Amino acid sequence: MSKKAAAPQFVIGIDLGTTNSALAYAPIQPDADPFAPVNVQLLAIPQLVNPGEVRDESLLPSFLYLPGSSDFPAGTIALPWDAARQFVVGRLAQKRGIENVGRLVSSAKSWLSHSGVDRTSPLLPFRAPEGVDKLSPVEASRRYLEHLRDAWDHQFPDAPFTKQQVLVTVPASFDAVARELTLDAATQASYQNITLLEEPQAAFYAWIERHPDWRDRVRLGDLILVVDIGGGTTDFTLIAVTETGGELSLNRVAVGEHILLGGDNIDLALAGVVSQRLAEKGTRIDSRQLQALWNNCRAAKEKLLEPGNTATEQPVTILGKGSGLVGGTIKATLLRSDIEQVLQQGFLPATASSEMPAHQRRMGLQELGLPYAADVAITRHMAKFLRQQAAHTEQGAVRRGPSGLACPTHVLFNGGVLNASLVRERILSTLDSWLAEEGMSPVKPLSGEDLMHAVSRGAAYYGVARTGRGVRIRGGVPRTYYVAVESAMPSIPGFPAPLKALTVVPFGMEEGTDIRIPGREFGLVVGQPAEFRFFTSAVRKNDQPGDLIEDIGEELAELSPMEVSFGTGETSSEVVPVTFETVVTETGVLQLWCVARDARRWKLEFNVRESVAG
Repeated sequence: MSKKAAAPQFVIGIDLGTTNSALAYAPIQPDADPFAPVNVQLLAIPQLVNPGEVRDESLLPSFLYLPGSSDFPAGTIALPWDAARQFVVGRLAQKRGIENVGRLVSSAKSWLSHSGVDRTSPLLPFRAPEGVDKLSPVEASRRYLEHLRDAWDHQFPDAPFTKQQVLVTVPASFDAVARELTLDAATQASYQNITLLEEPQAAFYAWIERHPDWRDRVRLGDLILVVDIGGGTTDFTLIAVTETGGELSLNRVAVGEHILLGGDNIDLALAGVVSQRLAEKGTRIDSRQLQALWNNCRAAKEKLLEPGNTATEQPVTILGKGSGLVGGTIKATLLRSDIEQVLQQGFLPATASSEMPAHQRRMGLQELGLPYAADVAITRHMAKFLRQQAAHTEQGAVRRGPSGLACPTHVLFNGGVLNASLVRERILSTLDSWLAEEGMSPVKPLSGEDLMHAVSRGAAYYGVARTGRGVRIRGGVPRTYYVAVESAMPSIPGFPAPLKALTVVPFGMEEGTDIRIPGREFGLVVGQPAEFRFFTSAVRKNDQPGDLIEDIGEELAELSPMEVSFGTGETSSEVVPVTFETVVTETGVLQLWCVARDARRWKLEFNVRESVAG
C-alpha cells in the first residue's frame, strides 16, 4: 500500500522580479479561526556578498554572473548547499557585474516577455564578448528560482520546498507565452503545485494582510488604482469596492497593457546625463562603458533616494579604456538634481488626462534588443489606462467623471521605483489635477506597506486565503464564452456545415476556479491541423456550462480563430470522443481541456481579460 503524501505545511509566495526577487511564507493551519490574522514572514536568503562570504539578505538581486577562469579564487563562490557552484547569483553577481558587464545576466524577466525573440535560446548576457557561454531568459529565471528553492531547503530541511504550495508572481500584463515560460522555468527548477498570481493583486493582498481593518478604510463604490513600477515594467490595475452578501468585497475590474518601462529606463537616462557631462569635459565612453555606467547609476540613484539621505550627489566610477588614466578609472558624479530633472521632465511630466503616449516612427532596420516603450512618460500611460483601457469595463463598474475618465478614490503604490517619495508625490499630484478637472476629491494613498517585499508577502497571504482564511479579490470573467461545434449534417455543395456554440465559461466565473462540463461528448480532431473557433457574449449572462446554442446570432461575437494540431503519438489522424473541463487561471487565461475516455488530455487556451484599446 503506497504511503499517503504529506500535506503541505506552508504556502510560499515568490516575487520573481526584474531587479530583485523575494520569498515570503505562511503556515497552513486548517483548523485556525477564518478571521485570525495570517502570519506571513520573510525568508532570509543566503547569498554571496563577497568572494567567500555568504550572508542572509531579505532580497535576492536578480543578477547572474558567469565567471571567467580568473575571476574568483578557487572555492570562493561555493554555497552551503553547492560546494562546486560555477556561477554567482545575487548580491555579489550584481557587484561584480558592474565591473565586467559582459559576463552579467540582468533583466531576464524583461527578456522573458519579449515576443520578438526566441526566449528559449541563449541570448544573455546581451552583447557578451566572444568566449562567454550565454543563457536563455528561461534558464536565467530557473537559476534564480533554484536559488530560492535551495535557500528554503537549507533553512527548512523538515519541510521540503517541493512539498509546499508555491505561488510565483508575474506582471498583470504578461502575455500567455511569458506566463507559460515562467511556469517552464519553475518546473525546470523542480517546483511543484505552482500557481501564478498577478503582481498588482499580490501587492494589494499585502496591504490587506497588514490592515485587517481594511473595511474601515474603504467604502462601497470606492475605486483603487494600483500603480506598480518595477525595474522592468509598469503595470496599472483597478480594484472596485463592491458588496456581496451585505459585506464589502473587492473586484478587479481592469488591467493595463504590457509596458516595458521602469527603473531600468530611468537608470539608463541617468547614465546618459552623466555620459554627456563627461563628454563635455572631453571624456567619451563606448557602449560597454555606458553599460557599466548604467549599473553604477542604478546603485547611486538608490543611495540618493534612500529615506533620510540628504546628500546632493553620489560618485560613480567606471573602468577606463587604457592605462593612461590614473588608476585606470573614470570618475564622475550623479547629482540629486539630475534625478529630479529626469523624472519630472521625462518620466513623470505634468500632463492632461487626455494626453496619450506618443507613437515613435520606427526605423526599417533595428538592433535586436528589448522593445522598450517608445514614450517614457509614465503619466501619459496612466492617462491612457484610465481613459481607454478602463473604459472596457461595464458601465457602473467603475467610478467615472463627466468626461468618462475612470476616477480612483485611492491609490496603492508598488515596486522599487516608488520607494522614492519624489515619484509618489509626482504621481499623486498628477492624479489630483485630473480629478479636480472632473470635480472629484483628491485621491487618498493607501500606505503602510514595504514596497520591496509586498508582492511576495501578498502572494503568501493569497495562498492562505485560497484555503478559506482571509479575503480574496474577485475577478469574475466579464463575458460568457463559447466554443464552436460543427453540426453532424450531410455535406451540401457550396454551403459550410452549420455551427453550434457550446457554453464553456459562464458569465462571472471566478478566476482561479475550474468546472467540468457535464453530460456532453464531442469528437476532437487529432493528428492533423484543425481550426477552433470561439465566441463571446456580453449580453447572454444566464447560459450555463454545457448549454448548446443552436443559432449563433448577433448576440455572439466571434474571436480570432486558432489553428492547432494535437498530437496522438501515432502517424494517422482520428476523431477522439472527448468531454470538456474549463479552468480560468488567476492570471485570466482560459484553459479548455479536452479529455478522452482513456484519460488523454489536450489543452486550448487564450486570454479572457477585456481586450485592450490600441
